[in-house]
Amino acid sequence: MRRPSTSMIVSLGTVAAVLAGVLVAYVRAPGGLNALDFVLPLISCGVLPARRRYPVAVLIVVAMSVAAYYPYARLDGPLIVLVFVALYTAADLGHLTAAIATGGLSLLAMGIGETGGVRHVDDSQFIMIAGWVVAAIAFGGVTRNRRAYLDEARRHAQDALQAKEEEARRRAGEERLRIARELHDVLGHNISMINVQAAAALHGLKKRPEDAEAALRTIKETSKETLRELRTTLGVLRQVDEDAPTTPADSLARVEALVAASGLKVRTELSGPLDTVPTEVDLAAARIVRESLTNVSRHSGTDQATLTITNTSGNIVIRVEDDGPGAAYDGGSGFGLQGMRERAAALGGTLEAGPRPEGGFRVTARLPLTTPTNGAR
Repeated sequence: MRRPSTSMIVSLGTVAAVLAGVLVAYVRAPGGLNALDFVLPLISCGVLPARRRYPVAVLIVVAMSVAAYYPYARLDGPLIVLVFVALYTAADLGHLTAAIATGGLSLLAMGIGETGGVRHVDDSQFIMIAGWVVAAIAFGGVTRNRRAYLDEARRHAQDALQAKEEEARRRAGEERLRIARELHDVLGHNISMINVQAAAALHGLKKRPEDAEAALRTIKETSKETLRELRTTLGVLRQVDEDAPTTPADSLARVEALVAASGLKVRTELSGPLDTVPTEVDLAAARIVRESLTNVSRHSGTDQATLTITNTSGNIVIRVEDDGPGAAYDGGSGFGLQGMRERAAALGGTLEAGPRPEGGFRVTARLPLTTPTNGAR
């Protein structure tokens, strides 16, 4: 069962109080009543419950009924209370002009009526009625403004909550992308090395046992490193803080270890200091070196590569080249190249990858030492 609204309860309560006052006036009346003593209270009380749906129409009907009631009816019931309620409702629902006009005309009509030979209200009563008219209109305007303010505050709160949720989804997406890069760059590289060394061990197990033993040792060390990297990545997922720790192996200062882990014959050329590079640039550069060498091992068809790292003019420039026959530039659709580009772009740098004119494949990354994040700190 639907419960009555607060507005309806107020309307019915007001109607009951007014009708009770009219009934008391009727009991005390000496006699000589006319039809207006009954019709006008019924009309004004009957339309009041519709004040929220038709505020202006109800205000006009109530004001006209009350204006006719006091000079022409015989009773002196409290119908004027209905005018105050109707004025408040019209102002509260935004019909301030209609409320002011109706209230002003009602007071003007009352004032003109009191200029005759018979006075129905004295000056103090007239001022009190005028004060109640002004108060009803003003209170209706205040409640409307307060409701509008609360609605605006609620909308702002909802917008802020929505923006916060969108920011959380965006950050979650970025975090998933970062974790995907970590898994691809670290675990993918190490597992690839295990696969290469396992193939070498199987190939040389009978013919060259000493090479097979070396390959198995490499597999052991690489698998150990893979487990350590996996634990580190899982540790990042369990952290509340979003700052991912940098692992000791992922650094340009240990570029020899990165080269050795690739299983390739790499000619390395280093220029400029590499031990004072900002942490996020150092990590990204090391991961780009690792992934580039992994791509050479997987796709180039050669076991030789050239790695050049320079620190000059405020940039770290990384170049990995090979002259193998197997490299085929696919426009960067692979996740490895895509991840490297995203790492470079996140730091305000660039990464270019493609076949060399003289044959083979080249990856060139340029990472600024002053990243947008560093510059804001």
